[in-house]
Amino acid sequence: VMEGNAAPAAQFLPPLFFGVSRKLEPVAFDPDGAKKLLSEAGYPNGFKVTLHGPSGRYPNDARIVEAVAQMLARIGIETTIETMPPAIFFTRASTGADGQPEFSFFLAGWGAASGENSSPLKGLIATYDKATGLGGSNRGRYSNSAVDEALADALNTVDMTGVENGLAKATEIAITDGALVPILHPLNTWGSRKELTMSPRTDEATTAMMVKAN
Repeated sequence: VMEGNAAPAAQFLPPLFFGVSRKLEPVAFDPDGAKKLLSEAGYPNGFKVTLHGPSGRYPNDARIVEAVAQMLARIGIETTIETMPPAIFFTRASTGADGQPEFSFFLAGWGAASGENSSPLKGLIATYDKATGLGGSNRGRYSNSAVDEALADALNTVDMTGVENGLAKATEIAITDGALVPILHPLNTWGSRKELTMSPRTDEATTAMMVKAN
């Protein structure tokens, strides 16, 4: 689907970001293992689900939704897909008719302009708390006190090694607990003349200062 312009994801951010786990690896493709887990969970014949997603927000987002639905169908999960323009999708995903997120299963992405791992942890994974702003994009309302404690410990220390280890620990707890399912990290592409060198930024912005003569 991504034609080589993506890398398999094991966690929220790619390996070069500060505070990511050095222990997590992408889960191997294993449909037989998935069927076994479904059976152990009491769903030997699968179940039905609707997968929502934006169309036009991320590279190939609608195609990714279709590919995921096909993979789920292979293990017995009958998946209906529904994609829509980004403005409609994110409104419905954030606040449904009752003020709660409308979708239970959906595709979304996250960019960490800060270049470190507290960004997705605070936004996507921390227990939703309107007063503090934590979990502001936690549309699935995932909540795990162990993750919250590890994140708080990391954010409340001035020792950078402690911060890094704490963020990695919170990530490992969340991923192991199935807080969300990482799929891929898209790869950005820049084109330039041979005598120029580009130095990409983590926030994906393109500026004149990125370009230097060889």
